[in-house]
Amino acid sequence: MYAPERQQAILHLARERGRVEVLALADEFQVTAETIRRDLNALGRAGLLRRVHGGAIPVGRLDFEPDLSERESTAVGEKERIAAAALDHLPQDGSIILDAGTTTAALAAALPPDAALTVVTHGLPLATRLADHPGIELHIVGGRVRHRTRAAVDAWALRAYGEITADVLFLATNGFGTDSGLTTVDLAEAAVKRAQISAARRVVLLADSRKYGEDHFARFGTLEQVDLLITDTGLSDDAAGAIEDKGTEVVRA
Repeated sequence: MYAPERQQAILHLARERGRVEVLALADEFQVTAETIRRDLNALGRAGLLRRVHGGAIPVGRLDFEPDLSERESTAVGEKERIAAAALDHLPQDGSIILDAGTTTAALAAALPPDAALTVVTHGLPLATRLADHPGIELHIVGGRVRHRTRAAVDAWALRAYGEITADVLFLATNGFGTDSGLTTVDLAEAAVKRAQISAARRVVLLADSRKYGEDHFARFGTLEQVDLLITDTGLSDDAAGAIEDKGTEVVRA
C-alpha cells in the first residue's frame, strides 16, 4: 500500500472511531510506528487530523462528546485500576467531592461497605450508586442537568460548591496536559469544575492516559492546581516526569 492510500485509510478510521493510536495502526497496517507517525503528521499538516498523545483525532471531532453509555464502555480496566488506587487517598471519616465522570463513577462503585464519609456530588449516576451506601452521608448538588453527562450545572451548582470546603476532590477531565492544563468540552461543566477545585483542600485528578495531550474548548484549571494525578501505565515516563515538574505527584496504576 502506498503512503497516500494508507493515509486515506487512516483518515477513514479516525472519522469512524473518533481516535486512532500509533501502535494499533502500526499493527493494523503492518508498518513501523515511525511510518504511522509520519502519516499522522502529514494528515495533521493538511488540517485533517489533530495529533494527541499516542495518536490523533479528526479535526471536525475535536470537541465531540460521546454519550455517557459510550464513555462507560471505554478503558474499563484502566478506570477500575485508577479507582482502586484512589481508595488509598480517601480521608478517614472525612469529606470528599466526587466530580461527574465515568472514572469517578468507578471510584463510587469501589467504595467499601465500611467507608464512613461525607460525599458531595453533582453527578446523578454517582448519587444513584451511593444512595444506599450504609456509611455515606450523601449530599446532592442541584442545577440544570446536562443530558450527555447527567451532571448538574449552572447557578445552583456553583452556589452550592461555593458554600463548602471538602477534604479531597476527586476530579475528572476530558483532557489534560502540561501546556494545555485541564480542559473539557462544555463551558458550564468547566465552571462547575473550577468551583469544585476552589471547594477542596486537596485535588486528586482521576484520568486515564488516553486523555493526556487532548485539548478541548473549555479550560478550567492547570496541573499546578492538582496535588495528585492517578492514571494508568499507558502514560509514558517522559509525560509523567513533565507533569511532576509542574508539582503534581503521579501514580500510574
